[in-house]
Amino acid sequence: MRFKKFSHRTIEKNATLLLVLSLLVVTIGGIVEIAPLFYVQNTIEKVEGMRPYTPLELAGRNIYIREGCYSCHSQMIRPFRDEIERYGHYSLAAESMYDHPFQWGSKRTGPDLARVGGRYSDEWHVQHLKDPKSVVPESIMPGYAFLAERDLNTQRITPDLKALRVAGVPYTDEDIEKAEADLKAQADPDADAEDLQKRYPKAQVRDFDGNPQRLTEMDAVVAYLQMLGTLVDFSAYVQAQESERGAR
Repeated sequence: MRFKKFSHRTIEKNATLLLVLSLLVVTIGGIVEIAPLFYVQNTIEKVEGMRPYTPLELAGRNIYIREGCYSCHSQMIRPFRDEIERYGHYSLAAESMYDHPFQWGSKRTGPDLARVGGRYSDEWHVQHLKDPKSVVPESIMPGYAFLAERDLNTQRITPDLKALRVAGVPYTDEDIEKAEADLKAQADPDADAEDLQKRYPKAQVRDFDGNPQRLTEMDAVVAYLQMLGTLVDFSAYVQAQESERGAR
């Protein structure tokens, strides 16, 4: 006992020794956690349907982050029965493979949004963002009516795509070249969006905020919310998993 107390006291009083031992512990921990990844062929299972965000969805995601929505809404369904019954299939790592940063979250003042896409109409989302209590009386969420009054800054989207490509998101030269045009086309129901939907499968094209005369931040946020959880066909995914287990 005396030896242990003496050793502990000695380490605490010797700043250099404490630093060296701390670095040693961190190094060992890092090796244990990181080294195995170099021997794993793929740390994220590929899932059919996943793609990078369209420019409009990405713009909406940027606004979502800017307004701090992640502070109250997570985007990660844990593999527990109660969560799966409420929100849907548990989240897959591949669903966040293009997220920089990811929006898993650690707090749920409001519900998880990982599968919110398609659950409500565009009109519901717009009204909810403008006046949350009008559709959810018990809500404590603040209103974001100003989103419908702010024109979307379309000039920032091309640099955003370039930066994400550096981070590993597979945007092509064509995607970057057409970023601003794609952004405008997705929110215009009269635009020719065939090329956009070819490069971004399942991209939803329409006026999202109810005001086709303007492209607003509300358009972008609703477009982002409406795609969350819609890219992966989980019925096909579950079937593929079961077939794989049967083959083993």
